[in-house]
Parts: sequence; structure tokens; C-alpha cells
Amino acid sequence: MKHKVLVIDDEEAIRKSLRMVLEYEGYECLEAATGPDGIEATRREMPDAVLLDIKMPGMDGLEALEAIRAKDAHTPVLMISGHGDIPTAVEAIHKGAYDLLEKPLESERVLTALRNAIERKSLREENVRLRHQVEASLRLVGESRATKGMREATARAAPTHATVLITGESGTGKELVAWEIHRKSARAEKPFVKVNCAAIPEDLIESELFGHEKGAFTGATARQIGKFVQADGGTIFLDEVGDMSPRTQAKVLRVLENGEVEPVGMAKTIRVDTRVIAATNKDLRERIGAGAFREDLFFRLNVVPIVCPPLRERREDIPPLIEYFVETFTGDSSYRPKRFTPGAVERLASCPWRGNVRELRNAVERLLIMVEGDAIEADDVEALAGEPLLSPAGSDRDAASSVPRAQAAPPGPAAGGGRATESLEVPDPTAFRTLQDYKDETERIFILRKLKENRWNISRTARAIDTPRSNLYKKLEQYGISRDQVQE
Repeated sequence: MKHKVLVIDDEEAIRKSLRMVLEYEGYECLEAATGPDGIEATRREMPDAVLLDIKMPGMDGLEALEAIRAKDAHTPVLMISGHGDIPTAVEAIHKGAYDLLEKPLESERVLTALRNAIERKSLREENVRLRHQVEASLRLVGESRATKGMREATARAAPTHATVLITGESGTGKELVAWEIHRKSARAEKPFVKVNCAAIPEDLIESELFGHEKGAFTGATARQIGKFVQADGGTIFLDEVGDMSPRTQAKVLRVLENGEVEPVGMAKTIRVDTRVIAATNKDLRERIGAGAFREDLFFRLNVVPIVCPPLRERREDIPPLIEYFVETFTGDSSYRPKRFTPGAVERLASCPWRGNVRELRNAVERLLIMVEGDAIEADDVEALAGEPLLSPAGSDRDAASSVPRAQAAPPGPAAGGGRATESLEVPDPTAFRTLQDYKDETERIFILRKLKENRWNISRTARAIDTPRSNLYKKLEQYGISRDQVQE
């Protein structure tokens, strides 16, 4: 498709000359001889770029520029000026013109400026499209009382400039809440910069957050702009803020107090206007008591606290979340649309979801991939019950901790870390109320036996029973297994 360029100039010779150059390069060229005609053509034709002469009788180029900008803020307007019009041209740039072209016009200069202007417009439009796409896919789903409270708190915090501290377990949607706050704030058009404080090595986090000068330390071969400066005018999201070192905490506190950033190796500070949203899955008050987190920083961050409740405390949100994830995944052509039956939804709603919404999302995706039919049944969910994503739950399991309750254990020593030793014999099936209880206890004893055989070496045991080490760790947590439970 040809790009359209509108030429607004009272001199016919210039219009014809530009038409010849533009059409030769594959552009569609439109013409207007006056400012009012050019404004109307811009509205009607929606060109990809406008070439606008400054000196015209009647309405001049500056007036036409203002009128075009009032109706269309994004179409690039390139001003054409005579040799003596430089001050006026500079004023035009301040009023929103994209570039300045001096007479006599040079073909290569005109074409280069147009290519850059149209490319920039295309990138802006693509950015807007992707932004809308992301915004449509990132939303707080659910109508439970807990989710409504979280949504209301987010809406109240968004229009302010206050610092926000989001707390909650891993996978509860803390980043989504941060994004919602930014999206609904006056900073929405500015950058949203995320920093995972737990993922950056301690010796690099200062450099990442505040930047560094070339040669500031070994390996600093070039100057680096820090995340706070990148987020200037917008929002910085400090995820896992509880994992920051004391030194980094002190520098973050300085930013919050003074709006000043001190890059590593720089003798002066840089002023920034950056809103801070922090998140953590740790108890910061507990870490303050342990001397691991600054109390003054906590109070600076905790101006507006928002809690993301775990999924087990808002189970009524699970059905709409399942529906939302199915819609999201099947929007991708690589997933075939499938229906979750009421039994499958009920089974999923009964799981403990220690990984919260993220774990549920992964489970829905796995079921969409692995189930061959058009409907996903409760039995399909049960088939995944032994996998890490779907640990069994129900009346005989404590959903909060996912450790079997005392009454679920067979007769004998009480379940839990308090027992010193226990038998590793296969349990009597008649001692259990449900099949799931019997399967759990049998699996627990099997794992204990294999651990003992491998001298409690986790890696060797995981290889011996052909399961990922991460899965074995989850099983240890699930069953409350510790080494002192078995007599060596």
C-alpha cells in the first residue's frame, strides 16, 4: 500500500516539483494551495505525512499547523521554510512540527525526512496497538469480595502520586496490580519499568537501578542509564523489594525522599520524577525485626498498602479465571477451543493452588494441550493430580499449607515434624477413609524409603525415582518430610 503525502504550498511550481519526486519514489501525492484547504484535506484524506509551507497568504503555516494539531496529534508535519524564516520555523517545531526543511528543497533531504517521519508514525501506531492488546489481556478477573476490594484499592491509588506497597504470595497478581495502577494514572503514557530485585546479583543491582559511569568498576566499559532514570516521568515497579541489600535500600530511600539518583562512579546526582510501586512476598515487618530491612524505607514504601489475597481465599474467582484463560489461550491459533465441564471446574476449584493464579493458568494451559477431546472432564483433571501443578486438596488436606492433617494419617505416630521415628511399612488400606488418603500415605512412605536408601541426597533420590528435583522438593513440603522422621 502506498503512503500518502499531502503537500500544502501556495506555489504551484513547488507542489508540482514535489509531486514528481514523491511519485517517482512510490508515494501517493495530494496537493492543497491554501491553509484551509490543507486542513480539510488532512481531515478527509488522513495522509501519512504533511509537507507544509510556512509563508502563505491568508492563513500561514503556523496557523495551519495549530489547526491540524488540534484535530490530529500524531500525523507528522514537516515545515518548509525560506532562508529568512528560521526563528518562525523553530517556533513551529515547538508547536509540534516533526522537522524543518529549508528552501531550496533537496530531494534526498526531503525523502529521508519523510521516511523517518512515516516510520516513526508507524512505530507509534504499532505501539498503541500492542499496548491496547496487552491492556486487554492484563486485567483483574473475578468478583469475589477479596478481588473487588483489591480492585477498589487499585482504583483509589492510581490517580495519586503516592508510593504503593503490594504484598502477597507468589503468583497472586502483584505485577498486574502495579500495571493497573500505572495504566489508570496520569503517567500512563510514560514508561512503566519493572525491576526484579531478587533476580539481579547484589553486586549489580545498584548499577541496574541507578546507572553507572564508564570505568566506574571492572567491566563498566560504557555508561549505563539506570532504571530510575529510564522511568523518569513514569513508574518504576520494584518487584521482590524485600531482597534488596541494606546499601541499595539506603539509595532507594534517598530517591524517595529527595528525588535524586546517584549513578555509580558519578560525582553528582540526577533529579528524577518517578513514581515507585514496590511488591514483596515476604513479611517486611518480620525482616525489620531481623535487621534485614530498613524501617524508614518500609514507612516510605507503605504509604498505600494493597494486599493480593491467595487464590485459596477467593475460590469463587476460579471459574471466571478458567474461562478467561481458555479465552486467552484459544485466541492463539495453536490452541483448539475446548470446554471445561462443571465437574472439571469443581475439581480445579478444590485444589490448594500454592502457586496461586499463575499455577492455575499453567494447569489450564496444560489441560488444553494434553486433553484430546473437545471437553475437559473431572477425570482429565484427576489424571494430573500427581503432577506438581495439581497437588490434591479437599476436606482431608489443609489447603493453606498443603500438609496432610493429623486425622488423614494412619493409626500410629502423629503426622508432622514432631515425630522422631516411624515405620516405613506399606500401610493397611482399611485404615484410610478415601483412596486419595491411601495414595498419599503410600507415596509419602515410598519417598521416605528412597531418601533413606540414597542417604538423604536429594539429587540422587530424584534421579532414582525419575522425577525432577523441584518436584521432589514440593513433595517434601507437601508431606512435611524431614530427616528426623526415620531411624537411620
